[in-house]
Amino acid sequence: MIPLSPAQQQEILGTLQTRFGQHKHRHAGLRWEAIAARLQANEAKLWSLHEMEYTGGEPDVIGYDAPTDTYLFCDCSAESPEGRRSVCYDHPALHARKAHKPANSAMNMAESMGIRLLTEAEYRALQQLGNFDTKTSSWIQTPPEIRKLGGALFGDRRYNQVFVYHNGADAYYGVRGFRGLLHV
Repeated sequence: MIPLSPAQQQEILGTLQTRFGQHKHRHAGLRWEAIAARLQANEAKLWSLHEMEYTGGEPDVIGYDAPTDTYLFCDCSAESPEGRRSVCYDHPALHARKAHKPANSAMNMAESMGIRLLTEAEYRALQQLGNFDTKTSSWIQTPPEIRKLGGALFGDRRYNQVFVYHNGADAYYGVRGFRGLLHV
């Protein structure tokens, strides 16, 4: 993590506040002031949100998790974040690929950003807030029993329906990336 300058901190806070105000249906009943105070007290989380924004994720608050007392930030860009596409699923898949390796993997990138991939349930819940991935797709967390056999899961929205598919974990496409989730 490279510390954000005060100007960068104010810029990302301003971007998040504007987006929060523009998409109230994503976080009904939550107050920006409480969220902003939490962010200002946690530079590492603010840095992660900066990275989500920098790679095209357009992070926004999508809920509050009472058991952990955290606000949930998720990538809410219409399509899978452009700066996180053309990646395979995880490091073992990247390492196993013999030719035409992608530059990185979804799991590696998420970890380096301090976020995690969405689960299938979280991906489906996000899709209740809008129409996401109508032209792209996003890797999602894959159950160990599928990953052990070489597969990985991804989701998208087509024909006004949310679909979850499988692919080899080492596959990568120009229109497949990943969406992240951050607890703050």
